Amino acid sequence: MPDSPTSPLRFHWSMSSAGARWRGAEPRAAQNGIPNFADYLEFCREAEACGIDSLLTAYGFHRPDPIVMASALGMMTKRIKFMVAVRSGLISPAAFVQQVNSVSALTNGRICINVVGGHTPKEQRGYGDFLEHDERYARTDEFLTICRAFWEGRSPVTYQGTYFQIEGGALNTPFVSEDRTGPEIFVGGASKVAKDLAVRHADCLWTLPRRPEELFEQFGSVIESGTEVGILVSMIARPTREEAVASTREMLEAIGTQAKKTHRDFSMRSDSVAFTSTLAMAEETQSDWLTPWLWTGAVPYLGAPAVALVGSYDEVAEAILEFKDAGITQFLFMGWPDLEEMHRFASEVRPRVEARERRNLRKARPIVLEPSMGGTR
Repeated sequence: MPDSPTSPLRFHWSMSSAGARWRGAEPRAAQNGIPNFADYLEFCREAEACGIDSLLTAYGFHRPDPIVMASALGMMTKRIKFMVAVRSGLISPAAFVQQVNSVSALTNGRICINVVGGHTPKEQRGYGDFLEHDERYARTDEFLTICRAFWEGRSPVTYQGTYFQIEGGALNTPFVSEDRTGPEIFVGGASKVAKDLAVRHADCLWTLPRRPEELFEQFGSVIESGTEVGILVSMIARPTREEAVASTREMLEAIGTQAKKTHRDFSMRSDSVAFTSTLAMAEETQSDWLTPWLWTGAVPYLGAPAVALVGSYDEVAEAILEFKDAGITQFLFMGWPDLEEMHRFASEVRPRVEARERRNLRKARPIVLEPSMGGTR
């Protein structure tokens, strides 16, 4: 395990199911892709008040377009950033950079990107993408190489690759920000090709949680390369552990067994290493608890992102710091429902995390003895 990372902890939240109580329980095909804009806007403003760094706007046929949502919501908010999901084969890199830069100009740079390879071949084919898993990541390598050339000001951009060809590309809309020339880049995944892609192009790799020591064993090379690693994890934090555990039981009773069939079927269709391995782990393990505070019991019902930190406010704060000790510096949270859990995090969990970090810093600070003003005998 490494020494504690020097990068400050950062906290994000998923906006993918704003207004829904049981995120992930309903089949994607049954979901309405027309957003309730009032719910989304309330979500954004509450996240701003809670000090959340950015909000994930996810990608999928069952959702509204993420960059359109970021544009609309960014014009009506002040501080929150938007983590816009993108799949490399569905838009030209030059057109995507133009979109991102336009949003940055409207929001003073409050946009970052979450690059995902896709998780279900059937859905990818519905968008006109017929590449297999590893080829999608190879194409994404080319996609990000071109995007970064624009953001690094290397226009005109000419590129000849296997998947993309650009000749003399130029954009008159730059990325507008007080402190960056391009957006922060997040890459999602757990496979070797995802890790390699993150090391080459990303500020941070998103993955799903495991025991802290397993995460460092799996992603230590990424951390050592200088790329941060973050986890997508749900949260059930309550005043006491007993209340938190009781909430898990009540939630599963309310969801029912149909959701379990939904996610078993999804796992059979998916080729995402992160998603399928997490679903398999949850169904094959003899216990729903990977650690005293890391719970997988909802994964068969609500999907791989339902691995959850469960416990008292103090226990969840300690869990976050255990992940930090393993090299994890960013957290993308979800809750049931999200706004209630976000408020608990902001008012109860985060202050405990920050207080413990201050105490740890004081303990680690060396004691400096002032030299004696008098002579020695």
